Amino acid sequence: MGKEITSRAQDYSQWYNDLVIKGSLADYSAVRGCMVIKPYGFALWENMRDVLDRMFKDTGHQNAYFPLFVPKSLFEAEEKNAEGFAKECAVVTHYRLKADPNNKGKLMVDPEAKLEEELVVRPTSEAIIWNTYKGWIQSYRDLPILVNQWANVVRWEMRTRLFLRTAEFLWQEGHTAHATAAEAIVETKKMLEVYADFVENWMALPVIKGVKSPNERFAGAEDTYCIEALMQDGKALQAGTSHFLGQNFAKAFDVKFTDRDNKLDYVWATSWGVSTRLIGALVMAHSDDDGLILPPRIAPVQVVIVPIYKGDEQKAQIDEKVGEIVKNLKAMGVSVKYDDSDNARPGWKFAEYELKGVPVRMAIGARDLQNNVVEVARRDTKEKNTVSMDGIEAYVKNLLDEIQTSMFTKARQFRDERITKTDNWDEFVQLLDNKGGFVSAHWDGTAETEDKIKELCKATIRCIPLDNPQEEGKCILTGNPSTQRVLFARAY
Repeated sequence: MGKEITSRAQDYSQWYNDLVIKGSLADYSAVRGCMVIKPYGFALWENMRDVLDRMFKDTGHQNAYFPLFVPKSLFEAEEKNAEGFAKECAVVTHYRLKADPNNKGKLMVDPEAKLEEELVVRPTSEAIIWNTYKGWIQSYRDLPILVNQWANVVRWEMRTRLFLRTAEFLWQEGHTAHATAAEAIVETKKMLEVYADFVENWMALPVIKGVKSPNERFAGAEDTYCIEALMQDGKALQAGTSHFLGQNFAKAFDVKFTDRDNKLDYVWATSWGVSTRLIGALVMAHSDDDGLILPPRIAPVQVVIVPIYKGDEQKAQIDEKVGEIVKNLKAMGVSVKYDDSDNARPGWKFAEYELKGVPVRMAIGARDLQNNVVEVARRDTKEKNTVSMDGIEAYVKNLLDEIQTSMFTKARQFRDERITKTDNWDEFVQLLDNKGGFVSAHWDGTAETEDKIKELCKATIRCIPLDNPQEEGKCILTGNPSTQRVLFARAY
């Protein structure tokens, strides 16, 4: 069938690429480092996007859209932000091509069409948005502004991998403006909770909520809150971030407001985002050597029904029964596909839908009709059962809920077994090399120590967990006093 997948044990990285390509999620493109998201992959993104969009609106946010291009002078205004993204920027310098007089049929950049000011293709939108907010905000009555945009961004990555790290990707970015620091911090934490809720309850992926160390903070933020997830190869993946920006961007763009006491002050800001990288997390956290395993709540197709028949008469009888089942399942809000195409045998279809991670597969043959039963197979455990057609819709609906819960439980158990405490440097390195996962260890709080640990064993501080217990200890590397453990891991 040409669908052979490299096993996780043999080559985890190749296994991941195989699933993304052969599972029809994405493809490589003619543009270096950019991907084509295929219809099946985009349907998955749409499902994720629709849920998140509803959650954002339920928490009072509205969608807007801002330009793709950011004038270089605006981009430079907040120094830390500009410095943090400078190496990843694509820059537009000209606005026209013309025929090349020395090379027939070719085009060249028109030297007379040089832009007066270069434009940065947005790697993130704080600069263009805060320059805009300056015209929107005069008084406390104009606050808060709770805006989100769904967009694409460009970060010129040198080493790319489909969904996980591409030069262009899709995301949402929330940008809010507040009258007080306290309000902005509440917003930052609220959006972190929204992300955690989505990733755990829709993607069936457990996360650790925490704060980034100063070294790992978003450029231009006072604090970065994050959710960290664990992949099956023992590496961590940052699944979402929410930033308290303080007044840094308001000061950079001179965004002031008159407060309730008629005093002038700078506005307080947040930004937060998740991207198509979540699809990469989904693939790596749940799937197996036979293909994708998708959580029912966001799977593009939740149930597929495959008929097994000989001749038109049997097909017509099965069609009639399946028509009822499909209608009833759709009425219950279940996404269902009836694959009665005659261009592939049932066995091929079974393998195809297993590869694509469809949560539930039903097979109905002529004998099944006579016996009033249907074969139901679940993708996550490969378990098959012969079930009565009476009440089959309720059975399938309950099964989808069970699969969702089971996938989360399995992923959480995997993660929890890979959070290990240690106070010994040699054991710290051995854990990273042999077991992977999160290593809980003391750190002296300095950037120098953090950098040295990264240099020695490629592990970074993934987060300082929220509500982290305070305890006296000694730094894993320097032996200097420490007041709490932090979570280290190798990461994507």
